[in-house]
Amino acid sequence: MAVKKTLKVTQTGSPIRRPKDQRATLIGLGLNKMHRTRELEDTPSVRGMIRKVRHMVKVEEV
Repeated sequence: MAVKKTLKVTQTGSPIRRPKDQRATLIGLGLNKMHRTRELEDTPSVRGMIRKVRHMVKVEEV
């Protein structure tokens, strides 16, 4: 059985004065406050969401 890869995503930038879709993407990732961290499954959809807000998050592979 293959082990599922996870990504540790931490919000480093503020969503203030950002487009609504970027704010919604942060909420979709579970990040709506500064320095909040989530461990998410490494899937193409999660990667796409991270790419959209890459200027406001820090990503580490777990």
